[in-house]
Amino acid sequence: MAVSVCLVLFIVLPAIVFIVHRSSRFRRLRLPPGSLGLPFVGETLQLISAYKTENPEPFIDERVNRFGSLFKTHIFGEPTVFSVDPETNRFILQNEGKLFECSYPGSISNLLGKHSLLLMTGNLHKKMHSLTMSFANSSIIRDHLLVDIDRLIRLNLDSWSDRVLLMEEAKKTTFELTMKQLMSFDPCEWTESLRREYVLVIEGFFSVPLPILSPTYRRAIKARTKVAEALSLVVKQRRIESESGEKKKDMLGALLASDDHGGFSDEEIVDFLVALLVAGYETTSTSMTLAVKFLTETPLALAQIK
Repeated sequence: MAVSVCLVLFIVLPAIVFIVHRSSRFRRLRLPPGSLGLPFVGETLQLISAYKTENPEPFIDERVNRFGSLFKTHIFGEPTVFSVDPETNRFILQNEGKLFECSYPGSISNLLGKHSLLLMTGNLHKKMHSLTMSFANSSIIRDHLLVDIDRLIRLNLDSWSDRVLLMEEAKKTTFELTMKQLMSFDPCEWTESLRREYVLVIEGFFSVPLPILSPTYRRAIKARTKVAEALSLVVKQRRIESESGEKKKDMLGALLASDDHGGFSDEEIVDFLVALLVAGYETTSTSMTLAVKFLTETPLALAQIK
């Protein structure tokens, strides 16, 4: 049985995190030293608290000082081992798919969906990954992506008042652009409503994964259901249009066109779209915000770009 490697969303750590499954085989193993924290909650609250500060590293540093470069803990509902040892991390990465299997904590999997690209394995993952890369490298993206970016940026700039929260505006722009590339939706009341639900889903990734104890996670589960229902209606309508010969040149169109080669179910497509929207929301908007920050602080670089 392979150990599942858990690469936690939105966390940039000098560490590899892997989940230790609760099987009799692993209970017999000599696990690294560490603390599993409180029942059910584990040390999730300490991790969340650390990552809400400007310097989240103490969560790891304190445990490395106490237990060494390999320590056990309990976060997001799973017994987990952290490794900050380069050789151990290299061994894990080199043996992914052999001795180790990439996965996510169950709490995050519930929000992503069981058919998410991030959770797929085997032939289905290869098929979906190949389709995604094919679309990303297609003339559709090359011909329209920069045009769409320019148009959406200008549209949002025109709506700004004297004072804006750049990070929030970057997230909004990122979501709108992703919706355009995935499903050909221009910004509207429906897309903004969907984005508000997405924000609740993303907040759930970094919360105590117990609905009865965590209002944040409970809201995230409900929001995920609403998002899935909304996207399901879109997929059903687009499938009808596709079967009647009306096709659009976007990611959803590519997924529906794959019906000629086995195809994907509506549920698989919805989970795939959910994952793609989540994947770029934080990372892209953060990069955009940092680019503006550093260019503003470096007039010479800004002048060279102009």
